[in-house]
Amino acid sequence: MQRPLYLDYAATTPMDTRVREAMWSYLTLDGEFGNPSSIHAYGSAAMHAVDIARMQVAQLIGATPQEIIWTSGATEANNLALKGSAYFYQSKKKHIITVKTEHKSVLDPCYALAEQGFRVEMLTPQKNGLIPLQDLMMSICDDTLLVSIMHVNNELGVIQDIHQIGALTRKMGILLHVDAAQSAGRVPIDVKAMNIDLLSLSAHKMYGPKGMGALYVRRKPRVRLTPLMHGGGQEHGLRPGTLPTHQIVGMGVAAEIALQALPEEMPRLARLRDELWQQLKVIPGIDLNTDFAHAAANYLNVSIADVDGEALLHALPGLALSMGSACTSAQYTPSHVLKAIGVSDALAMSTLRMTIGRFTSEDEILSASMAIKNAVLHLRQDRL
Repeated sequence: MQRPLYLDYAATTPMDTRVREAMWSYLTLDGEFGNPSSIHAYGSAAMHAVDIARMQVAQLIGATPQEIIWTSGATEANNLALKGSAYFYQSKKKHIITVKTEHKSVLDPCYALAEQGFRVEMLTPQKNGLIPLQDLMMSICDDTLLVSIMHVNNELGVIQDIHQIGALTRKMGILLHVDAAQSAGRVPIDVKAMNIDLLSLSAHKMYGPKGMGALYVRRKPRVRLTPLMHGGGQEHGLRPGTLPTHQIVGMGVAAEIALQALPEEMPRLARLRDELWQQLKVIPGIDLNTDFAHAAANYLNVSIADVDGEALLHALPGLALSMGSACTSAQYTPSHVLKAIGVSDALAMSTLRMTIGRFTSEDEILSASMAIKNAVLHLRQDRL
């Protein structure tokens, strides 16, 4: 049986075979399976592999290896960045600024902090998903502790101007946290040039293993965090627990490959994305939600009038795509991201998020566009 064409790279990416091969050698007796915290030869060999991976991830974002803290993924990294900084600095400031279109792993910790007495302000983006710098400036006050803004939005693909935002927050003495789960390996990142203080990463969004992530924590000027877990003292006491060497090695190799592939991979994906839109825009009543001028190359988000989104997905068994974030797909409600940029509930429920990646081919783009056009036509005919 032929498997569906995969157009959901924002949900997860298939592991690169080079990553898989690297991971195997850190799992069994004939490999370096030791606990990195052990002082004997097995532990030293494992720690050496961890150190190499820490350097590889650091190079992807322009950091130093000492600034990389391993986590179980971007969700944990976001929680550690937001709650850890809020708890440490709460005696000085308690105002947090974020955006209505953030991932739930940022919004939910912010809601939790609000219940604990922090004042959380959520900015409304423009129609294209961008936050005007002026809006951010007007929200900043003497009590502002932290600004948390996603680099590449996980539904629209819009790229926020982190360079401008970082220049402002650094000038005002405010911490800047960036969720880079969707941008790492797809958009150039330089945490120093962008004045980022905290940055969250996810391995499985860049062809690495699931269950692995990292948090960048700036050392100069030093950012302090209160740990959310205790025991063991690993990762400078910020994230205790035995380091999963094979997972870490996988993320390191994935980061190295992503950095090398970035100059060629993104233009190719942009061409495929543009071709997909050219094929689909002939559908009557289709609206483009992704602003190509300000978006990552692999994103295409569209709303199609007079078609139920869930019915459309069921009518496309040969395609793997989504209506929005994979983390909220089980909840059949309008996307909070689309609602924030002014899309009606009806159109939000008739939306497709298509994301392409390293293994997408031109033939797949043509096949997918034909399938979508046919499915829309048939669904509309059934309503007559």
